[in-house]
Amino acid sequence: MPTKSVNPTDDEASRRFQQDLEARTAHAASLAAGGVTIVDPATTYIEAGIEIGSGSIIRPNTTISGDSAIGERCQIGPNAVIEDSRLDDEVMVGPFCHLRAGTRIESGVELGNFVEVKASRIGRGTKSHHFSYIGDADIGENVNIGAGTVTCNYDGQDKHRTVIEDGAFIGSDTML
Repeated sequence: MPTKSVNPTDDEASRRFQQDLEARTAHAASLAAGGVTIVDPATTYIEAGIEIGSGSIIRPNTTISGDSAIGERCQIGPNAVIEDSRLDDEVMVGPFCHLRAGTRIESGVELGNFVEVKASRIGRGTKSHHFSYIGDADIGENVNIGAGTVTCNYDGQDKHRTVIEDGAFIGSDTML
């Protein structure tokens, strides 16, 4: 996550902040040299060491952190947050998406505005274009997830996996 504010009287915190900033700046330059477009580096936070494939575009106000990796020719953001998640090639993560820990997105997936995914696998070619929460789920290939879909898999004591098989069409405002 982005570095917290630093008390200028705390020399050690200031030194760590400066080191982090320099590492992220060098990493952004390295990504750009490798064919990654970072539209607005001033508003984009990418932790040093994050792998992003050539041809990918990272739009403004995006945060990529933790054990995350992004494949080639992906489009991310603006205003997306990706934490401890893996994305294959040609994935589209739209505005205000939040990919939380344990998420795996396969090739050709499209996630649109305000989609949140947690601890889930989303199969190749699947689309969720609007306002969805996908948590603790295994979603097959070429699935269409309608606007407002929510996986409701907590029974008050335990979380259960939601499974959606290949080719399924999930209508709008569906609670699973």
